[in-house]
Amino acid sequence: MDIELVEILDFLTSCPPFDILPESIQHTLPAKISIRYARRGTHILERGDTLEFLQIIRTGAVEIFKQDGQLLVRLGEGDIFGAQTLQRGQSIVTRTEAMEDTLLYQLPAETFFELCEQSEQFKDYFGPLGADRLKRAIQNAEDGQESAFGLMAISLGEIISRKPVCLSTGASIQSAAKLMTDEEVSSLLLVEDKDLVGIITDRDLRRRVLAKGLDPSQPVSRVMSEAPKKISAHRSSFDAMLTMAENNTHHLPVHQDGQIVGVVTPYSLLQNQCTSVVFMVSKINLQQTIEGLQDVCTQIPQLLVNLSDSGTTAQSIGHALTVVTDTISRRLLRFAERAFGPAPVPFAWAAAGSQARNEQTVQSDQDHCLLIDDSYIPAQHGAYFEKLSHYVSDGLNICGFVYCPGNAMATNSQWRQPIRVWRRMFRRWIQEPTPKAVMLCSIFFDLKFIGGDESLFWYFRDCVLDNAGKNRIFLAHLAANASRNQPPVGFFRNFTLIRGGEHDDTVNLKKNGVIPIVDLARVYSLEKGIKDVNTRKRLEKCRDSGLLSGRGATDLIDAMAFIELTRIRHQAKRLRSGQSPNNYLPPEELTPFERDHLKDAFLIVRTMQSAMEQKYQISRF
Repeated sequence: MDIELVEILDFLTSCPPFDILPESIQHTLPAKISIRYARRGTHILERGDTLEFLQIIRTGAVEIFKQDGQLLVRLGEGDIFGAQTLQRGQSIVTRTEAMEDTLLYQLPAETFFELCEQSEQFKDYFGPLGADRLKRAIQNAEDGQESAFGLMAISLGEIISRKPVCLSTGASIQSAAKLMTDEEVSSLLLVEDKDLVGIITDRDLRRRVLAKGLDPSQPVSRVMSEAPKKISAHRSSFDAMLTMAENNTHHLPVHQDGQIVGVVTPYSLLQNQCTSVVFMVSKINLQQTIEGLQDVCTQIPQLLVNLSDSGTTAQSIGHALTVVTDTISRRLLRFAERAFGPAPVPFAWAAAGSQARNEQTVQSDQDHCLLIDDSYIPAQHGAYFEKLSHYVSDGLNICGFVYCPGNAMATNSQWRQPIRVWRRMFRRWIQEPTPKAVMLCSIFFDLKFIGGDESLFWYFRDCVLDNAGKNRIFLAHLAANASRNQPPVGFFRNFTLIRGGEHDDTVNLKKNGVIPIVDLARVYSLEKGIKDVNTRKRLEKCRDSGLLSGRGATDLIDAMAFIELTRIRHQAKRLRSGQSPNNYLPPEELTPFERDHLKDAFLIVRTMQSAMEQKYQISRF
């Protein structure tokens, strides 16, 4: 091969999506390439022209303008343009000019279409805004690894092997025990008119009947667990594991099309595959000291590595790690009540931030607050709740969840208040949206109940959501705040890197990648009064309500999935090498394919931020 063709081949194979083509196909391309040189300021393509080539920038830079003369995009070395025009089969609708002396490689349209037919990944790369190829990249990333964690993708419908054993609530405890023995099951579903109303297990018989000497002729309804948690047969086995861990239960009824089709247990799931999340949660619940909890928590980094290596989705990993944090928090609350006695008045301990959203990683600090019943009297009850807050927060810190740098914790008396004070604070923040007020709202609009009186928590949430969604001025300020953190990608589709300091030449995947999407979802969901705080669920409900377009919501969900997956893999890589995990990614660690798809994700976020700014009539500041 001539030296010139070798240079073309070397360049093409370093550029997505040519780098993913089979080597045999790559070697045929240089001979088909024609070269075009454009001097600075000259027009490369005009509106109305017929496009015959896919354009690849070898050196230089170009600008593409819309019909009205507005700048659409600037492109540099390695960037490609003209694909969508070729796919549409229409004349050019934009104008392209050389910003500087530019050398272009031109691939014939015929060859471009042949490559699209030969490689689905190559074709998807040229989807609108990169969203289609980003979706495929996420699928490839999640499907590309196989391990013992194949459980993550198995649906419960595939695992259910027998119909549930049911009994009426009027039957005796003795008949229930006999039926469980005859059927060799560890649980019975209790029904009324074919509706599931309760469940009884081996453990219930031991604890509620035998241990208390209860007459076995009594109706089984007396010792059943009412309204058991259920899960859809379409959900994954991993979801079932997490649900059981969150609710501290070992029997989970499975429903499909309105009918209960079976019951799963940790054992029945483990017969198929194994995950350490449930074992870790079970171990946490057995601990009686903070030192015991600390010992279990040393395994959390390895849990992230295992889940990352297994090909688990970023959403599932965030959920799994959050379940562990929630369980530790609840255990510490139990320890605190054991040490200080029962609370003098009702309260609700609430998690904030990524824990509230089920989106934690191993580098999460504490964010929480205390909601206290309005019967609270500081002089009589203040000391108890101060001790409880410090006990739980100190325990979390010992377990590796460091104190919040901004002091957004229940140990701060400002965030340990009766409901009436919380309502007054939120009312003031919403009516007078100063920068600090908007920042605080961004923290405390994302709350999740952890322990105490759950009804108190939901009463507070309903009051806050009702006030926030009706105030358009406040929403505009919240939207302006949400546009502060810009995705780290510039006009030339190159990364905007941190310069200087400890994290020189890196991008902050959390601050400039994840947080902008979290902020976008929060603004839109508050307008609709959506109670969910998980970012994916917020976006889905905003889409379902019509507040976000189907394409816009889906693209944001995919962008977050890819950014989070990249973030988790970066953290897992650092953990494997003995380094502490962080959010600062050097782009050179990525393959060209990963780097280009991360740019796609950032561009989607920037596009949706611009749409939000137009909706709320704000400008960036």
